[in-house]
Amino acid sequence: MDIDFTPFFQKYEALAAQADKAFERIKQAYPEAVVCTPKCTDCCYALFDLTLIEALYLNSKFKASFSGQAREEMLEKANKADRKIYKLKREAFHKTRDGHDEQEVVEEVARERIRCPLLNDSDLCDLYDSRPIACRIYGAPLAIGGQGRTCGRTGFQAGEQYSTINMDAIHEQLLKLSAEFVKYVESRHVKMGDVLVPVSMALLTEYNEEYLGIGPAPADSEESCQTGRS
Repeated sequence: MDIDFTPFFQKYEALAAQADKAFERIKQAYPEAVVCTPKCTDCCYALFDLTLIEALYLNSKFKASFSGQAREEMLEKANKADRKIYKLKREAFHKTRDGHDEQEVVEEVARERIRCPLLNDSDLCDLYDSRPIACRIYGAPLAIGGQGRTCGRTGFQAGEQYSTINMDAIHEQLLKLSAEFVKYVESRHVKMGDVLVPVSMALLTEYNEEYLGIGPAPADSEESCQTGRS
């Protein structure tokens, strides 16, 4: 199956453009508070996950921009970051399982810092024009899960009222677009649109037909065996 990503990537780019405009409006409204500048890398160490459509888009741009030794070096950085992220998530899971407050565990993980593999030695993003939406709006006041969030380096003051970007609404649109893609390719993995991955895994993953669950399951696969028993 030849997958035409174009209509889905165009919709994603439209969402990214809307996010850019929202960030610019806040920057113009509060120029003294939004302090984002080149080589300000606070967002490049933040932990967050991508929806399927974001991961597909970033992976596509990565493959189009990197080849040979440069690609291998990027994949090695992604692999190192992914191992650290996996360890953090595993520890967080164990703490939650052992009875620790889930919100406290989430906030503890959010304070961890792991360098994004796309951040180069000059402290600039190697895929800046294709960066995820979370990166585009970092530095503006955000509404996430009903709570206000912002970068600690900004001039926004706790307790004050500011215009905010509703990250939950953006996330819902991204999940919807991901689900539309899963339906379009007729994937066997009907819940794949709900899967979230870090930037590192988006770079490392080979989003081929096998991974996307396109076509019948291989006869010797575990998936096939499970289907046969159902």
